[in-house]
Amino acid sequence: MKPIDYSIYDTLRITRRGPSDSVLDIQMKATNGKLPTAGHRGHEDLCHIWRDIGNDDSVRCAVLRGEGMGFSGGGDLGLVQDMAQDFEVRSRVWKEARDLVYNIINCDKPVVSAMHGPAVGAGLVAGLLADISIAAKSAKIVDGHTRLGVAAGDHAAIIWPLLCGMAKAKYYLMLCEPVSGEEAERIGLVSLCVEDDQLLNKAYEVADKLALGSQTAIRWTKYSLNNWLRQAGPSFDTSLALEFMGFAGPDVREGLSSLKEKRPPQFG
Repeated sequence: MKPIDYSIYDTLRITRRGPSDSVLDIQMKATNGKLPTAGHRGHEDLCHIWRDIGNDDSVRCAVLRGEGMGFSGGGDLGLVQDMAQDFEVRSRVWKEARDLVYNIINCDKPVVSAMHGPAVGAGLVAGLLADISIAAKSAKIVDGHTRLGVAAGDHAAIIWPLLCGMAKAKYYLMLCEPVSGEEAERIGLVSLCVEDDQLLNKAYEVADKLALGSQTAIRWTKYSLNNWLRQAGPSFDTSLALEFMGFAGPDVREGLSSLKEKRPPQFG
């Protein structure tokens, strides 16, 4: 098979490490040295890379992490505004958001996420859908959709109730309450919580074990377990459609304005 050219992913810093360079280290690049944010290109990159990883015979495991002050800072406000104003952009991003979820679920290689600081938006989608999710104590997981004025749709309905139960999922998703790394581990939202200075070492340790294990056994276990997520596909598709319908409504305009002006939203 032709080697994969990972240099096309402008918003991701991709290197190889681990046993026989079989672990792909994916770092979401920070914007202005602060947090990774998903603009037009970043959202597209995070959507498509999982297919390339699945097609790359030299990769046995992938580690996803963020650069700078946190794991991910959510959607770029310029992208959000374009989605609210332009039907063509909204349609394209809806497809990317759908494919991001299903591409991670269907990628046969195991994925490990290492989350520190803020974890929001498209990065959080990948972080929580990872097969092994590791959070630092500093992690601050927030699904901010209802704060923006749209339904929590980009991954919440397919994974949160399965991880932490319906009661906790509704509490955190409807209220946009932040979840610390320790609380996320306590309620089952992430696999592990570790000290900040141990985060990357732990993620690499787990990835190396996966890379050295029986690849058929690990990949087929992932495939089988992810049938729970595939069964939730109709719920996810509905939530995503409702989220993107909200981008054409009035509440998202107030949500976007309040974020730009750094004030609480005042929904009618």
